[in-house]
Amino acid sequence: MASGNVTFVKDFFIVGFPGLPPSYYGLVSGVMFLVYLCILMGNGLFLFLFATEKSLHKPVYYTFLSLVISDVLFSTSTLPKAIAKYWFQDGSISFLGCFIQMYFVHYLGTVNSFVLALMSIDRYVAVCKPLRYHTIMTNRNVFILSLIAWLVANTSPLMMSSRAFPLPYCGSNSILQCYCDHISITRLACTDRAPYSVPALISALIALLGSLAIIIFSYFCIVIEVLRISNSGGRLKTLSTCTSQLIIISLYFLPRCFNYLAANIGLTFNADLQIAIVMLYSLLPPMINPLIYCFRTQEIKKILMAKYQKNKISLP
Repeated sequence: MASGNVTFVKDFFIVGFPGLPPSYYGLVSGVMFLVYLCILMGNGLFLFLFATEKSLHKPVYYTFLSLVISDVLFSTSTLPKAIAKYWFQDGSISFLGCFIQMYFVHYLGTVNSFVLALMSIDRYVAVCKPLRYHTIMTNRNVFILSLIAWLVANTSPLMMSSRAFPLPYCGSNSILQCYCDHISITRLACTDRAPYSVPALISALIALLGSLAIIIFSYFCIVIEVLRISNSGGRLKTLSTCTSQLIIISLYFLPRCFNYLAANIGLTFNADLQIAIVMLYSLLPPMINPLIYCFRTQEIKKILMAKYQKNKISLP
């Protein structure tokens, strides 16, 4: 490629929803701001309860703590710029800033996959190995496993970012998405993207499907164990301990698997619908997860009620 007439990209522009009329920009930015506020408040509530209530310092809540931290970081690394795009019509992002955002998007997504797999292992041990639960799933062991998940999750995103960063970007600088991700960025490179996109796709699928395989195996064993319980009330009680995590897992994995499946069987959507699906599975779980844990977990509900009653009594 001749270097004389080539102008390299110095920053990127986040397009967001390409078919959205400007008259709806205020509504979209308001919805995104409300979602971000709900994410911060809901996850902040759990962080406050976890920090102030020693009764929550248990393995299952330590795993959820990792999920909460990951969700807050993911939302903070993506939503403010998406809100600014529609609120202030400011969709520009620096070249380096876009790659930093891309790294965090894929890193924190991978962390979530690993943490959800760890949560399913916790439920497997609780249901299938109840007498050994407090020996296997100690706070120390869960902390070590969580730390490993955060460290191992860094491998693939770091590889993706370091390989994509030096590519020649000399064409369009418009990212057809609400945030920078690997596919959106490498599509703009003035080179064959196959050597970069294929390894990135394989590593992403390994993280996603590997975690999903652990989850499916864990819950398959749980279902087998539950079916052995002769009392129907006992079966329901045992399954009820898993429902919160099953809802979280479904919200995270099902839309992602659908998106990957649709892309591979040739099922296409218009750009606005595809971006809406991505935003849905990226932002709905962080907003819903605290509600599930705070309102479906008896222990946290009791703590919330106790605090409410205490504050009610202290009021004049």
